[in-house]
Amino acid sequence: MSVFLARGSVAAAILVVSTQAALADLSAQEVWKDWKAYLASTGYEVSGTESQSGSTLIVSDISMTLPVPEGDVVGTLTLPEIKFVENGDGTVNVLLPQEFPLGFEFSEEGEDFAGTLIYAHDGSPMKVAGDAGNMSYDYSAPKVSVTLDSLRADGEAIPADVLKAQIVLNNVVTKTAMTIGTVRAYDQNLTASSLSYDFAFKDPESDDHGVFKGMLQGLGFNGTSTVPVDVDSGDMQALLAAGFAFDGAFTFTGGNGSVSGAEGRETFSMESTSEGGEIAVAMDRKHLSYDLSQTGATVNISGSDIPFPLALSMAEAGIKLMLPLEKSEDEQDFALGITLRDFAVPDMLWAMIDPNGQLPRDPATLIVDLAGKGKVLFDMFDPKAMEDVEKGKTQPGELNALTVKQLQVSAAGAELTGTGDFTFNNDDLTSFDGMPAPSGTANLKLTGANTLIDKLIQMGLMSESDAMGARMMMGMLAVPGEGEDTLTSKIEISEDGQIRANGQRIK
Repeated sequence: MSVFLARGSVAAAILVVSTQAALADLSAQEVWKDWKAYLASTGYEVSGTESQSGSTLIVSDISMTLPVPEGDVVGTLTLPEIKFVENGDGTVNVLLPQEFPLGFEFSEEGEDFAGTLIYAHDGSPMKVAGDAGNMSYDYSAPKVSVTLDSLRADGEAIPADVLKAQIVLNNVVTKTAMTIGTVRAYDQNLTASSLSYDFAFKDPESDDHGVFKGMLQGLGFNGTSTVPVDVDSGDMQALLAAGFAFDGAFTFTGGNGSVSGAEGRETFSMESTSEGGEIAVAMDRKHLSYDLSQTGATVNISGSDIPFPLALSMAEAGIKLMLPLEKSEDEQDFALGITLRDFAVPDMLWAMIDPNGQLPRDPATLIVDLAGKGKVLFDMFDPKAMEDVEKGKTQPGELNALTVKQLQVSAAGAELTGTGDFTFNNDDLTSFDGMPAPSGTANLKLTGANTLIDKLIQMGLMSESDAMGARMMMGMLAVPGEGEDTLTSKIEISEDGQIRANGQRIK
């Protein structure tokens, strides 16, 4: 079912969202013919009633059926009508009605689920220009909305208040340039002044309910993609081998959202705001990468199980990940980064652990930026290979090198910073209890630690004996640095397994 939903979403986007990019040629008949060919190449069985009226091709009662080989799943998407209008100047307008139902249905193991979405816009055409091998698509509309209209399960209507859903885009402008050859290459751009979403559900057999709604402002998307022709879209391994790739970034300048709900006597609500952010994703046969970031985020949480409302804020939050995908005996790059900058909690929460205000209440920060090299020793898109890894029959990979580009942890007046660079011997799994033996150097700096320990003792949160143990450990691993209450440490691990701290051997 998950395969159908993923591929069905792609088909729905092709049909009703303004970034369609599967059209080819500039005559109405050839545009529709190529559209059908493209959808068929992705696994859909496409049908529709065609009628020609002068320079206009009308395709009605459009149906796209997708049989999914993994299990007894069949899905169908339906659309009432599309018009392809030759403008007489070598361009073609693609017209959708101002408001129309978009039907969907899927079945699995004798169970059916179906529904209708209402797509609405001002009727503006999408204009196609260029030639058969290089085409551009332009579309703009003051408002585009998609609203859930009805749902059915096993032939019975689901009450309208069980699930509500609507997405609205304002001032939408999209541009797509497409090149057709052995692959289809797209260069896409989208802007919208805002996107709002409103979802709600209610359990028909109880008072349980939930609401999820919000808005994003200043949306933008830029991206490129390459889609192989005549390759099964359900076979990711084959797609990547044939050249499938994408690289895109979605940005927004601000936003707000809220979540609320109830389950029995328990209630929960959360409101959030943001000053902007970016979501960047890229993938090809060699790697997959994510880079997510957000600035000026605030969150307010309350609920029946929360003793008092929580107000949290963060100047910056982000995560980045780059993973190698290709099975190879050669080393490949990877990366991981986490940023939580200036994370602040309310004074009421501080007062629970520090009622006398002895600890500095400056916002906390956590920054970890790692890069490295490793080997991927199995094909992660091969189900059999994945099964062997899960059962421990196959080694998934090797860690060969790790660089700590940045480490920063600060809270309650203390801060730890550092960098490091290590290599790993995968032939030595005994020196470090099953872990590949590392060798390299890390440089660390710790400020404010002794002051923090003193205050924790005064507050009764740390005993004198625990404090003594912590100070003895710092004394073994660190030496005084420049500035008051500053310690530095150089940790070295040699290839023969020896560990030294500031030149003194500790292992």
